[in-house]
Amino acid sequence: MSTEEVKQEEVKAESMDDYKDDLEKSFRRVEVGDIITGTVIDVTEEAIYVDLKYYAQGVIPLTEITEDPTFVADEHYHAGDEVQGTVVKTDDGQGNIVLSMKQAFQMLSWEKLKACKDNETVLHVHVSSAVNGGVIAFAEGLRGFIPASQLSLTYVEDLNTFVGKDLDVNVITIDQEKNKLVLSAKKVEQKRKEEELNSRKARLVPGTIFEGRVESIMPYGAFIDLGNGLSGLLHISRISQKRLNNPSEVLKEGQEVKVKLLNVKDGKLSLSMKEFEEVTNVEADAEETFEYHDEGEATTSLASLFANIKL
Repeated sequence: MSTEEVKQEEVKAESMDDYKDDLEKSFRRVEVGDIITGTVIDVTEEAIYVDLKYYAQGVIPLTEITEDPTFVADEHYHAGDEVQGTVVKTDDGQGNIVLSMKQAFQMLSWEKLKACKDNETVLHVHVSSAVNGGVIAFAEGLRGFIPASQLSLTYVEDLNTFVGKDLDVNVITIDQEKNKLVLSAKKVEQKRKEEELNSRKARLVPGTIFEGRVESIMPYGAFIDLGNGLSGLLHISRISQKRLNNPSEVLKEGQEVKVKLLNVKDGKLSLSMKEFEEVTNVEADAEETFEYHDEGEATTSLASLFANIKL
């Protein structure tokens, strides 16, 4: 290829690049409801004007930025800032595409909160007020309701004590069409409590002796409260050396007992009382006095027999 031909090819390539953006613009279609991103090119008292890399520029009226009547646009946005908006109109009569930042923010917030619900993401919210049956807190800019039953693991008597507090919550119900968002602090608290309990269980050592209280009695055994949120099953076969038909033969609810931890499996504690009965029996046998019986007549203790022996 000659030098002249190379130059012609370079000029041709430059020309194609020059029209590349225009070609892309010609294939794009902007529809009402689309969320598009643009760059701020001008800010006035009434609106923000945005370059959308499209044949028409975007305009965001002040009323579509916020509902705050004291908001001043040029104090928050400047030329070169990147913003997002939902297409409200494809033509305002002057060739501009009308955008709404409020709608875009809400749509993106709903999508984000849906993902938070699916992933059980913990959100940090501030309680703004108390209403009938619960409190109000905003998550990602959207109004959320926390029912009284979802505020804490314990019963809440006065909702006003939560106003002004920061809470960690999970999204438990979300319905964009009904504008419904329900949050729960109780769920987060419960999960953290379970994690802490599982951590304590993982540190337990088989063979450890506990003093517990009989919590409930079932036909197959008894559940023993060991304190600090820990409880375990004392199976009927591990209660006594004697064969029992029902644990209630030797146990009653509220009774204080001493048990040994046998093992921890799948977060469940297996306990035993048998060992303590064995120890008690051995100690009792050791304290008994040996007696010698001669054809049903007088009995003599082993000690007195030894006393009469002369060495």
